[in-house]
Parts: sequence; structure tokens; C-alpha cells
Amino acid sequence: MSESRRDQIIETAMKLFCRDGFHATGVDAVVQASGVAKMTLYRHFKSKDELILAAIRRSDERFRHWFMTELEARASDPAGRLMRILDLVDECIHNEEFSGCPFILASGEFSEPDHPVNVAVAEHTRLLHRYVSGIAAEAGVADPDSLTIQICLLAEGVFVQAHLGRKDVVAQARAAAETLIRHATAGVAAVGTSMTG
Repeated sequence: MSESRRDQIIETAMKLFCRDGFHATGVDAVVQASGVAKMTLYRHFKSKDELILAAIRRSDERFRHWFMTELEARASDPAGRLMRILDLVDECIHNEEFSGCPFILASGEFSEPDHPVNVAVAEHTRLLHRYVSGIAAEAGVADPDSLTIQICLLAEGVFVQAHLGRKDVVAQARAAAETLIRHATAGVAAVGTSMTG
């Protein structure tokens, strides 16, 4: 029961943090929205920063698991998986609970690079980049790291624009990603079939 209470607090807190801001959301708001006593919250988290860090880490674990599972389910070949990345971003921003990318929002509110929250966000980015770069290398891309950075910049740009109300930009980002991927995989065997799968 204790672990479920902790999970409940984390889930509620992250929704509030994304909707209202990490600094603007007080502990009292989290307590009220999650339906737990303040003492219960502090039993699990010594401070608000500790709660924020736990929420960021939980979001990282959940997003990466979903992201990897969905990519592998939607395309059997690496080039095809690269092409599906912006599709997943599209699904994220059109989710009715979307209030912005928690990692981008958090990094915008914590300016110190060595703050634990920024360290956690940087680790999230590093792990995602490593995963996508691995797919790009498997697809035969000559410079997988460069392509990964380009695709991730497009994805991050979509998240920012969607938070500002411009969800329609995903179509342009998807087209740009497709061009980059086609160029990077030009000459790789069976690329044509992966693009239409």
C-alpha cells in the first residue's frame, strides 16, 4: 500500500508540474490533488526537490520503455524504426493529457547544470540518443550520431511548438526527418522497402 501511495503522489505531482510549473506548484497543491496527508508525502520524499527528481526519473523510465516498445512493434527494420520516431512524437502531443514535455519544461526551470534534476534530464537525453544512434548504425548510416542529433532536434522542436499551441508543425518535422533519413541511408540495401512498410 505504501508503494502505491508513493506512485500516486509521483503521478499526481508530475501532472501538476507540467501543467502549472515545477516551481509554481507547491507541496500543498500536490497533497490536495493526490488525496494524501502532508505527513504521508514527507514520509516518502524529504523535500519538494526530491519529489521532482522522483517524478522526472519515473517519466524517463516510462517514456523510454514506451518509446522503444512502440518503435520495435511498428517496424521490423532499423530504417523503418527511424521513420516512425516522429509518429510517436505526434501521438505524444495529441494525447489529451499532454501539457508539454516534462524534460524540456524541467530543464527550463532549473538553470544550474549540476542540479540533480538537470543531471537526470541529461541522462534521459543521453540514453535516448544512444538508443536512436544504435538504430541508425544498424541501418547502415555512416554518421549515426549526427543523424540522431538532427532527428532529436526536430522532435524537441515539435514538443516546444506543441506546448505553445502549434501541434500542426509535426507534419513539417516528419517530412524533414524523412528527408534526412533517406539521405543518410541512401545506397543502403533494402532502404526503399523500409520506407514504405
